[in-house]
Amino acid sequence: MTEPRVFYYRQAAAEKMPASEAIPKPYFAGFWIRFFAYIIDLIAVGSIQVILLTPLFTGVGLPKHSSLFSLYGLASALLFLAYFIVFTKLGGQTLGKMLLGIKVIRLDRKPLTFSNVLFREGLLRYLQKVILPLYLVVAFTPQKQSIADLLENTTVVHIGYLELETKA
Repeated sequence: MTEPRVFYYRQAAAEKMPASEAIPKPYFAGFWIRFFAYIIDLIAVGSIQVILLTPLFTGVGLPKHSSLFSLYGLASALLFLAYFIVFTKLGGQTLGKMLLGIKVIRLDRKPLTFSNVLFREGLLRYLQKVILPLYLVVAFTPQKQSIADLLENTTVVHIGYLELETKA
């Protein structure tokens, strides 16, 4: 069995490719690129928190306890969730995904719905943040899906790349 080939997708090249030669499918983003995109996103969220929340709480004289059940902790959690929900709904990408050239898609190729994004990036993102080993599922699924992806029928793909499987 030969390894699948990965090609940069260009519209003109795709039109010239004989259908009998290969079957294009999305090139799924694996664990490490998703991990680094998440690290970039954590830096972005942390920066927004320092720029917006810290001066606001300091200016008003409110304490900045990092406990989840403090007002500051609640505001930080809402900022974290809003960042992932808004960016993913607007274009399927957070800043980390944009920088690394990956994107969230539905496996049926339909646009992401608000309920997809709210469940995937809201509830499940927070759950995976609390139970970190859940992220490791990405490394072991054929379509590189996390628990959230499996439940929402989504995945993360490289933008502009297709994997070509030769017909058997």
